[in-house]
Amino acid sequence: MSLVLTNKENHLGCLAASRARMFKKVRAFFEERRVMEVDCPILSQRASCNAHIELIEGVALGKRVFLHSSPEHGMKRLIAAGVGDIYQLSHVFRDEEAGERHNPEFMMCEWYRMGFSFEEMIEETAEFIYLFLEDELKDFHYETLSYKEAFRRYCDIDPALVTLQELQKKLQELGISYPEGSSCEELIYLCFCLFVEPNLGFDTLTAITDFPVTEAALANVRFKDGSWVAMRFEFYYKGFELTNGYHELLDHLEQKKRFDMENEKRLILGKKYQPVDEKFLSALEKGMPDCCGVAVGVDRLMMLHCNTNNIDDVLLFPWGES
Repeated sequence: MSLVLTNKENHLGCLAASRARMFKKVRAFFEERRVMEVDCPILSQRASCNAHIELIEGVALGKRVFLHSSPEHGMKRLIAAGVGDIYQLSHVFRDEEAGERHNPEFMMCEWYRMGFSFEEMIEETAEFIYLFLEDELKDFHYETLSYKEAFRRYCDIDPALVTLQELQKKLQELGISYPEGSSCEELIYLCFCLFVEPNLGFDTLTAITDFPVTEAALANVRFKDGSWVAMRFEFYYKGFELTNGYHELLDHLEQKKRFDMENEKRLILGKKYQPVDEKFLSALEKGMPDCCGVAVGVDRLMMLHCNTNNIDDVLLFPWGES
């Protein structure tokens, strides 16, 4: 009996082969650099604390559990145990809307390099992205802009000096609404999303660095050009945010303080408190070597690789068909 495939089945077969081919290239990339693959669990009794990331949770064995939004905590526990350079290619989960660039389940590649400088990590991340874009970019090249430089170029304000009143006036003149009582920090982030992000990475792959310390998350901070900034970077191409990287914070007390601040923000926003991952903090207290790490959205890279603006086109079974 002959098997006749429908157009949809043909598409699925081609897409599965394309994803498998790129995953093979990813693994070869790390094999060449002697970075070991690990597989930390995706289900945990502990949560990552972030005011703006909603986790998918449930109950298992009578306990509140979470699907991870990143394998970061487990990977750092391994690093503290002395395993060295590692990466994980895995599905992660966020309770956010499904849309052109979002799916509640998506593929992430995350890796950590011991003793790497911040600049070396940016370079290697660009090389990783190039795996997916080499047919389009031809020559390997990227630019680096500080958060402040990007604001000046695309928004004509200095985020370190602008006042709340100036931001309110600018947004009102443009007819852009915002929640009453928004802080200066929140309006700066809104301006970044509206005016800066959509313009990034059209001339070349672009890395944004030196974020405000209020957006440090799990990153170290440094004093640069007269102010403290987070050692955090994000890559953009054609307006797509692709990565989030850090020179990693090692101070467990500072990390606990930041987790508590994120939970305070959650409560103010009317969201649930997230249980702090004490095992992760204990690993930091034990001692973790100096390192840099980055998380990369693989499905967004697949979108660019396949020249599509809709994430559904690169997922085998997106949310609407899962």
